[in-house]
Amino acid sequence: MPDDEFAGETGPIDTDVLRRIARRLDTSDRFVEVLYRPEAASNAVVAEYDTAYFPAAIERASLQIQWFETDDFSIHYSEQYRDATNWECRWDRHPNDHNTRSHYHPPPDATKPGEDASYAVDWRDVLTQVLTELDEHVQALWN
Repeated sequence: MPDDEFAGETGPIDTDVLRRIARRLDTSDRFVEVLYRPEAASNAVVAEYDTAYFPAAIERASLQIQWFETDDFSIHYSEQYRDATNWECRWDRHPNDHNTRSHYHPPPDATKPGEDASYAVDWRDVLTQVLTELDEHVQALWN
């Protein structure tokens, strides 16, 4: 059983889907490093954005993805600014007591409760949705 916060409610991590997600992210120029189940997050894929993708005020940006055999997931995006502030949001589908199973925790701090949401079942569609939303966010940072 994985050592994640939702274990027992969502079931085990889907290592096959995580491997596929890592391969997909690794083909994107957005990321300088994509780690499949690193020691610090052994139940996830962690992708570090290329900071050249962002305005100079952003020191680091990353995406952490967990996908479960039940097709539940948690996708956490985080930006760290040079002034020590953070900007975070999270897309989730998992059992909880604060929202419907599918929900979104909006920025700037991924607050609870989130907003009820609807997501596709297939991981490819969910990943496309999240990356599109993040691309729009990054574009807005430049405007």
